[in-house]
Amino acid sequence: MISTLERLFKHEAAGGVMLMLAAVAALLVANSGFSGVYDTFLGAYLAITIDGTGIEKPLILWINDGLMAVFFFLIGLELKREMLEGKLRNPRDVALPGMAAVGGMAVPALIYAGVNWSSPATLPGWAIPAATDIAFALGLLALVGTRAPTALKVFLLTLAILDDLGAILIIALFYTAELKPVYLMLGLAPLAAMGWLNARGTHRVAPILLLGIVLWVLVLKSGVHATLAGVVTAFFVPLNDRWGKSPLRGLEHGLHPWVAFFIVPVFAFANAGVSLAGLSADAITSPLTLGIVAGLVLGKQIGVFGATWLMVKSGLAQLPHGVSWAHIYGLSALAGIGFTMSLFIGGLSFDDATLMNEVRLGVLLASVISAVIGFAVLRASTRPEATVEAEAAE
Repeated sequence: MISTLERLFKHEAAGGVMLMLAAVAALLVANSGFSGVYDTFLGAYLAITIDGTGIEKPLILWINDGLMAVFFFLIGLELKREMLEGKLRNPRDVALPGMAAVGGMAVPALIYAGVNWSSPATLPGWAIPAATDIAFALGLLALVGTRAPTALKVFLLTLAILDDLGAILIIALFYTAELKPVYLMLGLAPLAAMGWLNARGTHRVAPILLLGIVLWVLVLKSGVHATLAGVVTAFFVPLNDRWGKSPLRGLEHGLHPWVAFFIVPVFAFANAGVSLAGLSADAITSPLTLGIVAGLVLGKQIGVFGATWLMVKSGLAQLPHGVSWAHIYGLSALAGIGFTMSLFIGGLSFDDATLMNEVRLGVLLASVISAVIGFAVLRASTRPEATVEAEAAE
């Protein structure tokens, strides 16, 4: 029994399945007799203060600003490792998925902006359909199994990593509240200390993590979104220490299960609770909902597939070995699963409860449609690698 559970949790699709279960649970609770408890619990204030000075936020913001900083910290660790020794090290390998990521962010944002151009209240959500959910997309690709070429998985992973990097830059540049420079200046002190520890090749990561918490508080107080402190802190964790060991890889390995099976599902449960009570056609056909659905479903397919096609046809890049155009189309559909990051950016865009309900509705509809299209196309257009290799050997 224990070994079976271990195999299930180690499966590539496990994180995506947990995310889906958390989202379904949120929908059920938000539309049951427990909806009041759900809202009250997420709205309950939690304060950490010293002599009346400190941080006081509702639980939903502790999740979105605090737990998600850990999520972004893990993304930062993955980005640093990939840039130094992985898929992002060689510019030639990054060119094709990099342009696909750019197209997959720009086109959905433009489609959303076009749909909401005459609605100033909803136009600030233009970045909501620009993001791709790594856990869901890779989880569904994993469910295709050995039918999916290994090169396709590498392509999607690289695209998703670059997509996350783009989302981080968007949050930093466009979703910063009223800036308080004094706190950013104070943040230079923990940054300098982390830089010194990184330069020494320290093996102990606890001092860096403690300094990262200090940085998180200062960034939160500055008006810049606090989750960015997680990314910055990750880049100061040494890839290799003075003794040849890797603090970064060890921390990434240890943190990944907590993010995949606790932090991201908790975020999904807290943010995916769409109330269907009194849901009307107006909510489904509102510019906000339509913009998100059109951006994620159509925009991702047009942007990812179109950018890849242009790169290949212009001779600037080649399709990875064993990857067909049908694979690229299926992958571009999977990129329309924006769940975690789209909900997160939606929360940064709007404070109004009605608008956030439309954000959740649009993200859920678009993610389901994209998942169904992507999985169906990949399932139909791929064969087990063992069969392909046997035919090639004949």
